[in-house]
Parts: sequence; structure tokens; C-alpha cells
Amino acid sequence: MRWALIGLALSFLTLFLFVPLISVFYEALKKGIDVYVAAITDPDAVSAIQLTLTAAAIAVPLNLIFGIAAAWAIAKFEFRGKNLLITLIDLPFSVSPVVSGLIYVLIFGLQGWLGPWLAEQDIKIIFAVPGIVLATIFVTVPFIARELIPLMQAQGTEEEEAAVVLGANGWQTFFHVTLPNVRWGLLYGVILCNARAMGEFGAVSVVSGHIRGSTNTLPLHVEILYNEYNFAAAFAVASLLALLALVTLALKTVVESKNKGNKEYTDEYTGT
Repeated sequence: MRWALIGLALSFLTLFLFVPLISVFYEALKKGIDVYVAAITDPDAVSAIQLTLTAAAIAVPLNLIFGIAAAWAIAKFEFRGKNLLITLIDLPFSVSPVVSGLIYVLIFGLQGWLGPWLAEQDIKIIFAVPGIVLATIFVTVPFIARELIPLMQAQGTEEEEAAVVLGANGWQTFFHVTLPNVRWGLLYGVILCNARAMGEFGAVSVVSGHIRGSTNTLPLHVEILYNEYNFAAAFAVASLLALLALVTLALKTVVESKNKGNKEYTDEYTGT
């Protein structure tokens, strides 16, 4: 039974993970390294890479701040509206990214609630970089908070209470007690958040306008190239996202091993 289950799992991974991954790199390099390099150094591809990195560079730090604050409040304090906050954090998981993009269009689009006023002020959000950043932030909100909440809840409040008794203020308690205890879980959440930010398609597709060389991220650029039957370039750019996935997986494995080692040390130290 054990070998049958292992064989089934390996067959599933081979069919749905390994074969598609290998095919991406095969198709990307099939016409030679020169075609590959030309595809990823094309001005439109470079613009897509820069925009993807920009959106992630803005979304991840903002979600980092929000995730830490939300997790700290939910895990360490009791307050009215706590369950509502948890529900709002999980909202991007239950709403289609396309729907979230449409919501931003209804709010900030030319025919939206704030559209006429934004047009008068010459402020562009939809079909511009701000809209892409907002959509990216929305879809990546849960990752850091949801990683930290159960971790902080499992640790309890005893160490923080001891620090307060010894004279530490709130910020000292956070930076010297709370944050070091969740550093690996925090890093794990940041890695997942960054991967989702760079790979997001649905919400960004709605608010971007697909303006080539201006509002196309890497996933959108791959779609355009593929629709134009430029398969070699499409797979070349897609290989960059595949490499990102592999790097994310490697970092995730390292962080999980560090987190496991830290937990085993803590359990041994506390006798649990």
C-alpha cells in the first residue's frame, strides 16, 4: 500500500508538474539561446519585468506591515470586531481576482464612483501603474497575516507579559520578544506573498489595459506573445516565471527546515 501511494503521488507530480515545467524550458530554448536572449531582452519584456518588480516591491512591504499589525492584534489582544477583521483578511481567498479587478474599475474607472473627479485632477489609476499596484496588494493581503496568526496564537502571551512586568514598553516587547519568535514564519509569508505578487494575472489583467511596454506585467506579456503565435518568445518569458517558482520553492524549503529546527529547539528547551 505504501509503495502504491508513493507511485500514485509520483505519477501525479510527473504528469501535472514535472512534464509542464520541463516543456516550458524546452520550448523556450528550442530555437536556440540567441532567440531566448532576444526574447527576454526585448524592450517590452524588460518593461514587463520592471513593472512586475515594481508592483511586488510596493505590495510586499505594505502587506508586511499590515500582516504583522493584524496578526499581532488578533493573536495577542481581544477587541470588538476581531472576527470581522479575520473575515476581511480571508476575503481575497474567497473572491475571484477578476472580480476584485472589476471592483477597482467600478471605483476608479472613468465611469466609476471616483472616475470623473480623478479625471479632473488628471490622476490615472485604472490602466496605469497605481491600479496594478492596488490589485496586487489586494490579492496578496492574506499571505503574511495568515502565516503569522496561528504561529503567534500557538506561542501565547506569557513571554510578552513577562517582558512588560520587567519594564519593557510595547515596542520593546514587540522587537525583542514577539518578532524574533516569528521571524521564520514571517520570512515564509513574505516569500509566498512575493511569489503571488509577481505571478498574479486575473486582477492585474482587468485593471492594466494591456498597454504594451507600459502596463503589462510578465504574465500579461506572456499572454500577448502567445496570442500573437510568438511561441518561442512566450515560453522564454514564461521560463522567467518558472525560475521564480523554483527559487521560491527552494527558499520555502530552507525556511521550513529552519522553522522546524527552531521549533524542535524550543520544544526541547521548554520540555514540551
